Amino acid sequence: MSCYQVNPTDSQDTKAATFSRVLLEQPMFDNALPSSECWLSGPVASKDTDIDTLILLAHGAGANMAHPFMADLAAGLSATGMSVVRFNFPYMRNNAIDGKRRPPDRAPKLLNDFKLHIEAIRKLYRPRQLILMGKSMGGRMAAMVSSEVAVDAVICLGYPFVPPKGGDPRLEPIALCPAPLLVIQGERDKFGAKGQVEPWLAPYSAQLLWLSDGDHSFAPRKSSGTTQAANLQQAISYSVSFIRGLHA
Repeated sequence: MSCYQVNPTDSQDTKAATFSRVLLEQPMFDNALPSSECWLSGPVASKDTDIDTLILLAHGAGANMAHPFMADLAAGLSATGMSVVRFNFPYMRNNAIDGKRRPPDRAPKLLNDFKLHIEAIRKLYRPRQLILMGKSMGGRMAAMVSSEVAVDAVICLGYPFVPPKGGDPRLEPIALCPAPLLVIQGERDKFGAKGQVEPWLAPYSAQLLWLSDGDHSFAPRKSSGTTQAANLQQAISYSVSFIRGLHA
């Protein structure tokens, strides 16, 4: 597996404490996948020092790793001393190549890609603790891949319980996730709102925390008295507390 770091000064992400780019090339070609550019925010491993906690952050179905939500999330988490790596799934990488908008890949392809990134990140940065975090679809994939690859924890941001076209809640990834699991959900999330989700999660060990009046993007109504930025900061605080409590 070939991994390369590019000069941090190439970054346009001024909020990250530290920033680098990692290109995964040969393993992607071997699996008929486009090469992957990953962005790191936070402490970087050196020859003599491993990263303590690394969060591998997966995007949702409609927005890539450069979306302001993802950038602000990575910056907020890295400000607490944790390292965050963002990456794009194959369909988003192909979108960047030719500008054509595509629907998400099927789950097997997404999961294979996720596993390749986990392998590369572990080899390159040697984190003592690896946390998978994902927004919406990315969180569902994180929960699913954790049943195939051992990780220290999974955090789902706006878990898509109800499929876009309706139907039964998608609980199997949560039921089969062997790692400690935290779900952070907006109270008004159309894919699983307060009052719906609690009985769905009751049989499982997953932790559930709510964001005040938040929708699927954590944005509240103006009349709520809070803001999307405040909810995002609360999600960061919830995540950091959860991670720090894993081995307490």
